[in-house]
Order: sequence, then structure tokens, then C-alpha cells
Amino acid sequence: MAKRSDTQGRLDDAARAGWLYYVAGRTQDEIANAMGISRQSAQRLVSLAVAERLIKVRLDHPISACLELAEGLRKKYDLKHAEIVPSDPGGSSSTVGIAEAGAGEIERWLKRPDPIIIAVGTGRTLKAAVDQLPPMECPQHRIVSLTGNIGPDGSAAYYNVIFSMADAIKARHFPMPLPVLCASIEERDTLHDQALVRSTLALGAQADVTFVGIGELGVDAPLCVDGFLERDEMVSLVDRGAAGEICGWIYDQQGELLDSAVNGRVASVPIPSRETCCVIGIAQGKKKWVAMRAALKGGLLNGIITDEAAARYLLTA
Repeated sequence: MAKRSDTQGRLDDAARAGWLYYVAGRTQDEIANAMGISRQSAQRLVSLAVAERLIKVRLDHPISACLELAEGLRKKYDLKHAEIVPSDPGGSSSTVGIAEAGAGEIERWLKRPDPIIIAVGTGRTLKAAVDQLPPMECPQHRIVSLTGNIGPDGSAAYYNVIFSMADAIKARHFPMPLPVLCASIEERDTLHDQALVRSTLALGAQADVTFVGIGELGVDAPLCVDGFLERDEMVSLVDRGAAGEICGWIYDQQGELLDSAVNGRVASVPIPSRETCCVIGIAQGKKKWVAMRAALKGGLLNGIITDEAAARYLLTA
């Protein structure tokens, strides 16, 4: 019989302690007795289970302040869906809380028995939400990527989520085998004319629900940092009033797509219409507030999952 490594053995113990504490509802004294260890050791194992993300906790009790903010956003922006999670002023992570809420909403759609088409964008927050999904069997659904999955250097785009999502839920998936931004409008048109790409574009347009990240603009924004746009291109866009981006599509303060050469090079599927699709943006953090407000104001989204601080800004700005 193979011998467990010390590290694996400790993680096994942490998983057992975490299960006893969070699922079985046992106290740390009871865990210590059950596992034959000291109370201090039990406490450390429970902490290790959380630190190693062996335990995923979802808060089911609605917080009244968050519900009131969500209702306010629904009324102001005529939304189909709004979910607000508590802000963590002292937190260092930009995805804790919102990732779990995003996963919960995605899971609710996936549990539908009738076949649906789910379109997904890209980004760190959306990827964190997909990583929270439990294993599921959803062969009746189809998952389609709105964005290309090829980076500027030819490598796979890191925050493209369709493959990890399809692996978690065992559903048919349709990636967009294109760069996020093409070198020219002519190249984009040529690529979009390929039969496989045309079918993906058509499928994206038929989506029942869409989940997207919301990107801020600036020289420190992901489009620049990840090499999709040059610094001078970004500066020019901001000077022209660009406020944010969704799936590479640049829009202004009013939520209107910018008439620019950059948008002419975007290979992504057009953002589905809110008239036929539930388009849910997942984002939080002060640097995204302007982009979130513009997207909601212009009707690019009809759903939002964010935190209290962002919701208060969106209600008063």
C-alpha cells in the first residue's frame, strides 16, 4: 500500500476537520475528541481547510441592506437580475464573495431541465466564479464563448473560462478559436467568414443567458497589461471618452459602442441583446465603477452582480 505523504496526510486531516465543522456543525472540542487531537490542533486544521480552499462556503441568509440595494438597482436601470454581496473594506481579494454569488447564479441556470444556451465572456472575476461551480452533469445545455481564446502571442488566453466551465458541468461547449483582437478589420472579416466561426457567432446570438466581466480602461487595464492594446491606443480611446469594455467591445460614458478602429478589430461575438437575453455583468472594485455605470446606463446589461460599495455608487452617480 502506498504511504501518504506528510503534506497529503495533513490536507486529508484538514478536509475531515473542515467537514466536521462546516457541514456536520461540530464544535472544535467535538472535532478534537473525534479525531483524537488537541483543541488547538483542531482549530489549526479547520483554518488550513479554509486557507487551502478545501471548504467553499455560501451564505444563504439574505442581508436586508443588500436586498434593498439590489431592488434599487433593478428599478433604476430596469434590470431582470440584481444581486449585491456585502463589501469587505479590509479584504485584499477582488473576487471573494462576488465569485460565490456569480457561481450561485450560474448554477441556478444550469439546473434548468430544458436545454438552454449559456454565453460566457472572460476575465478574472468570471473565472473565479466558474472555479466555484460544483461538478454537474448538464448534457442538455450548450456553452458558447463570446470572446476569442487566443492571446496576442498565440498562446491560450489565461482568463478564458469556457474550457474550465465545460469540464465542471460536462456540457457541450463552443469556443471562439480567434484572437481577442485581430490585426485589422479585414483580418477580422476574413476570420468571421469561416464556417466554424459563423456557427459560433450564430449560437452566441441565440443565448438565453450571458455572463460577462466588466473591464475598466486605462494604461493599467487588462487590455493593455495583457498585450491586446498598445499604450498609445489606450490613451487615445480614453481621450475620446471611452469608459469601459465588455468582451473587448469599447463603449463610452453613455454605454454606446465607440466608433473606433479598435472596435472594428474585435473578434468577439456581439454582446447579446437585452431584449432576448439575460445579460449579467459580474464585477466589483472602485476602478470598475465608471465602466459598470456606463454599461448599465446604455443598456448593455440587464443584470448585475456586485458589492455594496459599487451598488451605492451606481444608485447615486
